[in-house]
Amino acid sequence: MEEKIIVCISCYYKGYDFMDEMKKLGNKIILVTSESLKEKNWPWHAIDEVFYMTELKPSVWNLEHLVQGFSHLMKTRKIHAVVALDDYDVEKAALIRETFRIPGMGQTTHRYFRDKLAMRQKAKDSEISVPEFTAVFNNDEVNSFTEKVPAPWVLKPRSEASASGIKKFSSKDELWAELDALGEERHLFLLESFKPGDVYHVDSLTFNKEIVFTSASKYLAPPMQVSHEGGVFRSKTLGRYSEEFKALDEVNAKVLSSFGLLNGATHTEFIRGKADGKWYFLETSSRVGGAHIPDLVEASSNINIWREWAKIEDALLRGNSYQASKPTGYYSGLIVALIKDKHPDYSVFESEEAIKFLPIDHHVGIVYKSSDPDIIQERLDSAAEKIQAEMLNILPPKSKLTS
Repeated sequence: MEEKIIVCISCYYKGYDFMDEMKKLGNKIILVTSESLKEKNWPWHAIDEVFYMTELKPSVWNLEHLVQGFSHLMKTRKIHAVVALDDYDVEKAALIRETFRIPGMGQTTHRYFRDKLAMRQKAKDSEISVPEFTAVFNNDEVNSFTEKVPAPWVLKPRSEASASGIKKFSSKDELWAELDALGEERHLFLLESFKPGDVYHVDSLTFNKEIVFTSASKYLAPPMQVSHEGGVFRSKTLGRYSEEFKALDEVNAKVLSSFGLLNGATHTEFIRGKADGKWYFLETSSRVGGAHIPDLVEASSNINIWREWAKIEDALLRGNSYQASKPTGYYSGLIVALIKDKHPDYSVFESEEAIKFLPIDHHVGIVYKSSDPDIIQERLDSAAEKIQAEMLNILPPKSKLTS
């Protein structure tokens, strides 16, 4: 079997299972990561070579240096695939693929999975409901939007992962003060109507344009609230036959086909408007969800999204077919919170349903699994109460907990 060379790009510590699985499947792995992550517990047994990039600021590399380094690499190695392990790496990987003509998602499609303005425009053009939005390039357009669409509004970075950098405004004066303060960076943002409602996430796998696995879950504390106020991050899976699951499955499929996704893992978020019960598309990304969402998905379905994604990439490289295993039908819940102590005392959380305690410094992280959704809800509620009362650290989280 011919050994294929895969380059994994990651400016955060993630993708352990992906690289491990890729190695098991008989491939050679080259990791390109940030210099600051040298000491992390990467799957060194699976990595054949590693190259380090200096960070200009968190997650930002000099792309010219990346291209130059890659051209040096290509002289003596035939690279078969380039894989982005984090949201911030999607554009780095697209640039490399375009420059060196390596198959996979290029720069045009990557924008739909990275640039929130591009994704909203594309969704709107594809007749998928989105909160009303506008670019903020032009003063008249901003004014006309604020006259037509009632406050509050949110100003969002076009390409930040998760909820970092989102600001909410209830008056034009506050909004204009912020736009003026952004100066030269103003074009990197978009403005949209703030829609109160429940936020959901859909995690799926696609092979040759066909969605082969879908998991749908509901956040119990909106991610924006968590990143702004500290607090407790919670999510629970939905039953596969529920009305919510069916609606999300359908709208997710419409998003991925409209956006031109061919293969790989995706994490997509929707909001169900409180006022009208309608499903609105919020954002998508061509990667595995963060914040330990893969643990939540695996607990309910027995499907490890990282490993299945590796199998998809391997099948594509070798021209083989791929089939996902049949998911199991459990319910699962996830809770993660920043706490004062470096290592929590997990004995107080032990229960039959607590199947995994996540080893993250200064955090409590628990995954629950049950055949009864009510028990999952009870476990998540009682754990949240205990954490809030006795352990919570309200300092802004230092670690990256993106979804």
